[in-house]
Amino acid sequence: MEFALCDLKVGQSSRVVSVNARGDILRRLLDIGIVNGTKIKCVLKSPLGDPTAFLIRGAVIALRKEDSSNIMVKSELPSLVVSDNGTDITIGRSKCHRN
Repeated sequence: MEFALCDLKVGQSSRVVSVNARGDILRRLLDIGIVNGTKIKCVLKSPLGDPTAFLIRGAVIALRKEDSSNIMVKSELPSLVVSDNGTDITIGRSKCHRN
């Protein structure tokens, strides 16, 4: 599931899928290592929610919501999909069998 980086909660990690920025801000994002596949972790949000601090390639970088909303990411955790047919529960791609 893809979503904007600004929607990441504190403590969550994700990987960059695309960067939808132009001009100087695109150059800045690329310079700090925000490219496809980069792992990003949200480490701190300011009390009003802007800016947010992210751990990117070993450095903590603060980004404004205006900029982080242009970065699309994919969750590191498997999506939680529970299907209970009485015998199996499916979570993401794994199946857990009931005893």
